[in-house]
Amino acid sequence: MRQPIARDNIVAAAFKLLDEAGMEGVTLRKVACTLGIRAPSLYWHFKSKQALVDAMADAMIVDVARNIPEGQPWRQTLLQIAREFRTAFKARRDGARVYAGTFLATENVLRVGETSIAALVGAGASVRLAATAPMDLVYYTMGFVIEEQSWPGDGSMEALGESFMALAEARFPHCWSAREVWSEVDFDTRFEQGLGLLLDGIDQRLASAA
Repeated sequence: MRQPIARDNIVAAAFKLLDEAGMEGVTLRKVACTLGIRAPSLYWHFKSKQALVDAMADAMIVDVARNIPEGQPWRQTLLQIAREFRTAFKARRDGARVYAGTFLATENVLRVGETSIAALVGAGASVRLAATAPMDLVYYTMGFVIEEQSWPGDGSMEALGESFMALAEARFPHCWSAREVWSEVDFDTRFEQGLGLLLDGIDQRLASAA
C-alpha cells in the first residue's frame, strides 16, 4: 500500500519547480507530476495553489528573527530582521513574489511580529507604531527584492539606457545630473540606504513621542 505523501515533500517539490521555472511554473498539477502522483492526492494537504504558496511563504521565513541577541537595541533588531527577510526572499527564484499577497497566521509570522513589536514598545513606541512600522519594513524589503530579482543583468537594458540618457540630457537636467548614480547597480548599498531612511523616520517618531 502506497504511503500518503508528506506535506513537507510537497512544499519541497514546489520549491524545486519555483527555482526551475519561476512563480508561473508552480501548479498543483506540475507538483503532483514531480512527485509521481495524481493531483487529487495533493488536495488532502492543499485545497488550492494559494494554499500551497502560503505554505511556501511560511517555509521561507522559518529562520527570520529566530536568533535575536538579548538586550539588542531596537534599531539593530529591525535591521537584522529586514536583512534576514531579504536573504530569505533571495534564496529562491521569485522568492519575494511568493511572499507578496500572503496573509499568514503562523508561528513563524507571529514570532517575527512579537519580536519587532517588543523591540519598539521597549523603546517607547505606541503599540500602533510598533505594529505597523515593521510591516512597512517588510513591504519595502519585499518590493526591493522583487525589483532586484527582476534585474536582467545581461546587458539587455543598454538600449533603454541610451534612450533614457538622451532624453534626460535634452529635457530633464536634474535627471541628467543624477545619471551616474542611476547607472550604478549596487543593490546591497541601495537596500541599506533605504533601510536607513526608514529607520531614521521611526527614530524621529520615537523622539517626538518622548
